Amino acid sequence: MPFDAAFAPEKTSCSEGVTPLPVLGADVRVPLVTGGEVTYAALDYAASAPALQRVWDDVAAYAPYYGSVHRGAGHLSQLSTELFEQSRRTVAEFVGCREGDQVVFTRATTDSLNLLASVLPQGTRVFVFETEHHASLLPWRGREVTYLDAPRSPEAAVATLEAALHGAPAGPKLVCVTGASNVTGEVWPVRELARAAHRHGARLVLDAAQLAPHRPVNLAELEADWVAFSGHKLYAPFGAGVLAGRADWLRQAEPYLAGGGASRSVVRGADGGVDVEWHTTAARHEAGSPNVIGAYALASACRALTEAGFDRLVAREEELLARLRAGLAELPQVTVLSLFGQDADRVGVLSFVVEGWNSSHFAAALSAEYGIGVRDGLFCAHPLLRTLLGQSGDTPGECGAPEAVPGERALNAVRVSFGAGTPDEHVDRFVTAVRELVGNGARWNYRTEDGRCVPEAPERSAR
Repeated sequence: MPFDAAFAPEKTSCSEGVTPLPVLGADVRVPLVTGGEVTYAALDYAASAPALQRVWDDVAAYAPYYGSVHRGAGHLSQLSTELFEQSRRTVAEFVGCREGDQVVFTRATTDSLNLLASVLPQGTRVFVFETEHHASLLPWRGREVTYLDAPRSPEAAVATLEAALHGAPAGPKLVCVTGASNVTGEVWPVRELARAAHRHGARLVLDAAQLAPHRPVNLAELEADWVAFSGHKLYAPFGAGVLAGRADWLRQAEPYLAGGGASRSVVRGADGGVDVEWHTTAARHEAGSPNVIGAYALASACRALTEAGFDRLVAREEELLARLRAGLAELPQVTVLSLFGQDADRVGVLSFVVEGWNSSHFAAALSAEYGIGVRDGLFCAHPLLRTLLGQSGDTPGECGAPEAVPGERALNAVRVSFGAGTPDEHVDRFVTAVRELVGNGARWNYRTEDGRCVPEAPERSAR
């Protein structure tokens, strides 16, 4: 039995059948403005997925054994240290680390990519598509960056990158690419992009924040140099992320954070200052007391998904996605956003706009009148949404319409996303709700408050 399994209660296998995995909050009831309550339909997995019940149980079982790590002589400290390092090994296996790769625990994908940005060798040129989430679009600012236009097919993505790299000057180069879009859900050709990068002497980091919860991610098979992802999108609680991959740039750079745990030796120097010898392991970039519970929760989620079987999880998700898309396709007022076309491979993430509706208003009605939680806005991917929406965005002035950039229409969309814990009923209820709102309009009045569309008070809202 793995060391960390000793803390966990006995579990039954999730691999039999293709039912939803048990998640926290599955039975939460929420009020409707029209009266009564309904079981909440959490369809915002792309922002943060609910924690798996198994993960929560694992954390609760470990909590009484909480102790400091790496430097404590006590029994609980020794247990916690082994738990932390076993979690690192579990994550390494989950993402297919190669010999010599490192797994660094961070706070989230954003933290991971900012860490990588901080260790780039002098003169590194970064290549990034405008389609990236801000977490993988913005950390490179201040470096030599080539921003690539949004491709309209996987083949165009590879060709665009090839052309950009072919004309690049000599020196270190890094390509940053998403595995699955947080806006459209479309899966990117990661292996082909990695091969193109390597043909031109570049390295590639994969933002797998949206891919890892839905599909297997294997560094060796994808031929990527690094992968970054977040625990809170992988059915673990907030607060832990991962940067995994090649160790050389990590070892050669100054630590991301300076402090205890990152240093092997600190002595007073002849000049009166201090001389530091930094660790060459992952500890070099994990200064301070680590988030042991977060790392353990993330590793628990990795084990749970692996044991459930990605083949089964993917098959079920594709069934739900097909049901969702078929329902929306019946509504001509609904436009589903896509870069690669409607036949593209997707994970359970889909964004759309509705003719005659501001998306904030539409999302507010889904929540208030149907108990369905989705997301609206630009999803921290502003350049991509502006490319996808063009002039089809919402008219300024409607309930919840965001302030537009001068000279630009107010743009926003609705995003629905789901995963391993989503019941069939939630997707069916969502399709029914969209159909009713499109056909009949909202049953309640709404107003803008602090930039959000919210229901009017009952005495003013009845229609």
